[in-house]
Amino acid sequence: MQLTKPKLTTSITLPGFGAKKTAAVTGLSIEGGSIALAQPGGIDSVAASAVRPLPPAVFHEGEVVDQHGLSAALKEAFGEVATSRRVRVGIANQRVVVRTLRLPVIADPKQMEAAIRFQAQEHIPMPLDQAVLQHQIVATYPPTESGGPQVDVVVVAARRDMVMSFLEPLRRAGLETVGIDLSAFAMIRALARDDADLTGEAILYCNVGDVLNLAVARGRTCLFTRVSGTGIEAIAARLASECGMTPEHAEQWLLYVGLERPEEELEGDPEVVAATRRTIRSGTMALVEELRLSLDYYRALDNAAQVSSLSLCGVGSAIPGIAAALEAEIGLPISIARPRPLAALDEPSAARLVLPLGLALES
Repeated sequence: MQLTKPKLTTSITLPGFGAKKTAAVTGLSIEGGSIALAQPGGIDSVAASAVRPLPPAVFHEGEVVDQHGLSAALKEAFGEVATSRRVRVGIANQRVVVRTLRLPVIADPKQMEAAIRFQAQEHIPMPLDQAVLQHQIVATYPPTESGGPQVDVVVVAARRDMVMSFLEPLRRAGLETVGIDLSAFAMIRALARDDADLTGEAILYCNVGDVLNLAVARGRTCLFTRVSGTGIEAIAARLASECGMTPEHAEQWLLYVGLERPEEELEGDPEVVAATRRTIRSGTMALVEELRLSLDYYRALDNAAQVSSLSLCGVGSAIPGIAAALEAEIGLPISIARPRPLAALDEPSAARLVLPLGLALES
């Protein structure tokens, strides 16, 4: 595995699967309950996109549970959509660790790599012989009176068995894997403004999907990322259990009821409407706690940049009123983010397709 260009984000790419830049690539995002794919068609469009349901117990909290079930679902999804079968897939789970290390500059590349690996052992909570480890220099600092030049290095470590659990179903489905990317990095690529490098501000990007996928970025450079199990899957599961419905049906109720319209104006069983509203409110507070925890942890890091705002995507961000509810509790400006190529799509689809679009974009 090797990292792609350092300018945009860190991307894990598998050796032997190198893709020509002119060849079409489909971004593939897998979450509990759905598969989403997107192939860019230009600056303001997508050539192909789709969101397809994924059977229960196939994928949970960012990890493959049933490889055969996932392979069958992928075959069906790609059989229905005219898109490239050369894919870059995203991962977002707690068996991936990202750390930023500050180290002195070492002229010899081999010695520099050895120093990075040595330091990584102290910061990566997994045996490195069982992991895929990659790094990328994202910032350089000039000499000071107290020392020589230094660099910030983003180190990414992923459990090798977890990575392989993604690759085998893709192969069985007849797909060519050109790369594996962190979904957090894809989110930044899809949403960072063109002038973001000039403003110098740090933004917290948040995908409210089956898991809560967070990334702090300055411009297009990821400074911090974290995955939490508190996502739309857990919220929908609570509603499904209370009202005796499927998780997919529960998610539809969450998107319909939201937090904006008075309950008496909403059609449907009043008890279900009330239960849905309660579930959204409790789920929102759970998201608030996770966001606060992540912000507090990030702000305590050395050289942490000040976070000026939050940018939401993912299916959960399509729940009406959720951004305003989060903003009232967090105290930072929060916006719903959708890339221009997805502007013509319905809100839930556009929200879900942010990650696959970012995965398909060149890193």
